[in-house]
Amino acid sequence: MRILIIEDEVRLASTLQDLLDMNGYTADVCHDGESGLDNALSGIYDVVLLDVMLPKMDGFTVLRNLRSVGNAVPVLMLTARSELSDRVEGLDCGADYYLTKPFEPKELLACIRALTRRQPELRSSDAVEFGDLKLDKNAFTLSCGDRQLRLSRKEFDMMELLMRNRDMVLTKETLLLKIWGYESDAEDNNVEVYVSFLRKKLDHLRSKVKIKTIRMVGYCLEISEV
Repeated sequence: MRILIIEDEVRLASTLQDLLDMNGYTADVCHDGESGLDNALSGIYDVVLLDVMLPKMDGFTVLRNLRSVGNAVPVLMLTARSELSDRVEGLDCGADYYLTKPFEPKELLACIRALTRRQPELRSSDAVEFGDLKLDKNAFTLSCGDRQLRLSRKEFDMMELLMRNRDMVLTKETLLLKIWGYESDAEDNNVEVYVSFLRKKLDHLRSKVKIKTIRMVGYCLEISEV
């Protein structure tokens, strides 16, 4: 799951990024409203943590612009201002939740879990299953029956995306953005390399699940009857 942090306090943003990384999330950081909005509009993020007081464009304006184009990504607003009017304005702009600084790390993580629970496709569970495969989030393992392999972080992220979007064809662009991030210089070849890694591991597990290439489009999972 990829989270965007839009926060101008550099130290706080770095702390939040480290916290999310330690808890299994992938986080990107922007330090002003304009770049934050640009990144949020990419559509690759599952949750946005949005500060109110930002340079170039305040958080309320970022949120209004985001919602005006139909982007429904869950947004958790962060602010040092606790006035009722500010909280009301944030919620009226389309925020899903409002957290006042300072806050406890456990509270932030609980808020993120609450936001993702509201969207079935984002629900975070310890394991994802498809066909004869089971992907374990805690151990970073992929198993088929009594056979099991440990995955690298990017292998895990790619397999999780494919398994959670089992009814969809995921384009190379989507996989690049979701796994490597908006500002990464990774290219299509990176996706192809990791698809090759995963195919070899599926063969080693003797799984009936295969990664199918849809020519000129992308990849999806299918269950082989052979």
